[in-house]
Amino acid sequence: MTGSGFITRSRGRLRPPSAGDETVPWAVFGGVVLAALALALAFRLARTDLRPMHHDEANQAVKFGELLETGDYRYDRHDHHGPTLYYLTLPAAWLRGQHTLASLDERTLRAVPAVFGAGLLLLFLPLVRGFGRPAIAAAALLAAVSPVMTFYSRFFIQESLLVFFTLGFLVALGRFVERPRTSWAVSAGAFAGLAYATKETSVIVLPAALAAVALARLTTPALRPEDADAGRGQPPSIGIGALAAGAATALLVAVVFYSSFFRYPGGPIESIRAFDTYLGRGVGAGPHTQPFGYYLSLLSYSSSGGLVWSEGIVVALAVVGLVAAALARNAFWPRYVGLYTLIACAAFSAIRYKTPWNLLPFYAGAVLMAGYGTAALLRGIASRAARALVAGVLLLAVSHLAVQGWRANFRYPADPRNPYVYAHTVPDVLRLSRRVADVAARHPDGSGMLVKVVAGPYEQWPIPWYLRGMPHVGYWATAAEAGRVDDAAVVIAAEDQAGAIGAALGDRYVQEFYGLRPDVILTVFIERASWDRFIASRSDQS
Repeated sequence: MTGSGFITRSRGRLRPPSAGDETVPWAVFGGVVLAALALALAFRLARTDLRPMHHDEANQAVKFGELLETGDYRYDRHDHHGPTLYYLTLPAAWLRGQHTLASLDERTLRAVPAVFGAGLLLLFLPLVRGFGRPAIAAAALLAAVSPVMTFYSRFFIQESLLVFFTLGFLVALGRFVERPRTSWAVSAGAFAGLAYATKETSVIVLPAALAAVALARLTTPALRPEDADAGRGQPPSIGIGALAAGAATALLVAVVFYSSFFRYPGGPIESIRAFDTYLGRGVGAGPHTQPFGYYLSLLSYSSSGGLVWSEGIVVALAVVGLVAAALARNAFWPRYVGLYTLIACAAFSAIRYKTPWNLLPFYAGAVLMAGYGTAALLRGIASRAARALVAGVLLLAVSHLAVQGWRANFRYPADPRNPYVYAHTVPDVLRLSRRVADVAARHPDGSGMLVKVVAGPYEQWPIPWYLRGMPHVGYWATAAEAGRVDDAAVVIAAEDQAGAIGAALGDRYVQEFYGLRPDVILTVFIERASWDRFIASRSDQS
């Protein structure tokens, strides 16, 4: 072993420690991965209805409800992302016998990103040959309990699917560079097409992977064309035909989804036009503008209200992994994944528009590098006692991540003190929806009673999700647009519209106040006759 402890010698060549001398038997490795997968599923699937729907989730849910009920989907380049989330949620709804928006629930919707979030661990397995069993086992444990990875795997948004498809592309692309077969090119193309059909930020991560694999190939002697000689052997050549097959597959998959399976041919063009919309958001100033170091700061350390959060151990181990990959001579896979992580992290950090879930595509790479760093660190320690001590400390660190994951998902899932809670719906919205349901239960028209919502788009969501079972709900941005409002049994108004609505309704309506998000209050006007029926029913029950 060299002085650095990160590389060993075999037949006169330097090689990464993961390439041989495995200290983890296959049976142990399999047991660890299965345990990690069980943990991943538990953290992602348990009590998925515990947290109120974020407005982004509700927006996606209503869009999916249209597809579920009518079979019709058209890509909207302004307010929605790609179609894969909607189409891949259809089997989950069908399996639970849900065929309308009203019949859907949070468990059905959130199960889909949860399964893809846990399935990410399965995509680690093809990397065993390049990373080694200890590294992949460590990465699987870290990914299973990571607070940020588990928290956003429980969101009905595109991020978990994007990360899964991106890693699939990363794996298939690397295999293609190692062994340029058409099958690997087609696999890479399929994953690339799925990623593109999932979210617009795929135009960041896919080029990042291409740049990373090119740099890794050039800096890995065994794969570098100019270093080919009789001693090293000829590196594999990449054929134009295979590349064309991969590109054609990517294009076909993207077109199939964006065209709604060829029903709307203009969808793929709209997906290209969407870049102008998202470019403007990315470089312009707005409420989501954050500094360059926002993501690393969020991961490293945050505290609020006496609660401390940190995934700094993953960041630190990833740095060790990056150093180990740089020092190793023929560590193509760790160097490739490490370069992808650095390039994608820099690209996302450079964009002014930032939301916390956007870190997931590069953080998945960081978790893999943390696993590699863990294996390199343990291998670099000669003393068995010291190695056991370090292993124990690392297990405690994983346990600490698990505790934070439990806090984030089950104890503080909508609490602003949770750093991953971002512009989130407060639980008071559940009370609002119950109040409307209680009034409807005593109203002559039942769930068909008229409800009017007067609020801007930001203040409307996620109300359409919570009133999804009521067919007569109308939405207007201003009181002037709403016109007459005294024909509704319930009127829900944003703060800036409540004054005008209250003046129009007078004392014929009772007012109540509910939180929507932190610092966002809704005023609910309930027709006095409906209110009296509600109060009378409560008195009878008591």
